[in-house]
Amino acid sequence: MLTSMLALLLPLLLCRISFCQYSSDQCSWKGSGLTHEGHTRDVEQVYLRCSQGSLEWLYPTGAIIVNLRPNMVSPAAARLSVCIKPSTESSGTNIYLDRNGKLRLLLREQDQAQGKVHCFSIQEGALFIEAVPHMDISRRITAFQYELVSDRLRVEAQSLSAPCQPCSNTEMLLAVCTSDFVARGSIKKVDQEVDHSSVTVEISRLYRQKTQVFVSGGVRVRSWTGHINMPLQCGVRSGEGEFLFTGTVRFGEAWMGCAPRYKDFLRVYHEAQLQGNHPCQVDTD
Repeated sequence: MLTSMLALLLPLLLCRISFCQYSSDQCSWKGSGLTHEGHTRDVEQVYLRCSQGSLEWLYPTGAIIVNLRPNMVSPAAARLSVCIKPSTESSGTNIYLDRNGKLRLLLREQDQAQGKVHCFSIQEGALFIEAVPHMDISRRITAFQYELVSDRLRVEAQSLSAPCQPCSNTEMLLAVCTSDFVARGSIKKVDQEVDHSSVTVEISRLYRQKTQVFVSGGVRVRSWTGHINMPLQCGVRSGEGEFLFTGTVRFGEAWMGCAPRYKDFLRVYHEAQLQGNHPCQVDTD
């Protein structure tokens, strides 16, 4: 009886000591390279099944293979792209794309500190994250956020060189129906950052927001404020008048899509209503 109990307890004790120094769910993973200590060539498989999440690998040794897939089976999944945004404190590894055992370098250790978004097609393979040998690994942590996006958003997410020309009437109407946020308001201030402009906006009517991009001024104040990013070359300036702001949310930050003057949107929307070809209903009262 004692022998049987020891046989059951021993794997649990080993798990506590070495193999279970990680936490994982369908969206995010946190692990430790200490599980590979003494076996620095070990490779661990990680499976993530969400549209967005994060990874944090402390004291990296050996390597991990990160398999990113959507949480549903669909033919459209083959047309998805993966975008990752490393933490500016990320270090200790090189990141490759692994397709059928063939590796292609995606990010060197020194590149990760820039915190720039990097995207690739989901068809290009899994992420192969290999530890870079260091005498002291106690300060090494590899961390990034990831998002699965459509191929249409891939270039926008990776590059800040999206075109700045005004949207067509059709694009404007579709943006109101499909954007991560839709809000009516005015531009209060424009700050020039290193690689983009940050537009401070005051919102008088909030139609929709995917995440809390805009913050309420309080119960008695029916207005919201927030920041929307734009490429530097768009040359946006603060000015009078109301706009209809639409756009996408990438890694918790709002990026501007179509932003017509509200009076122009009303004209286009009412014309589409009369012709019966508006893609969705918008409360303009």
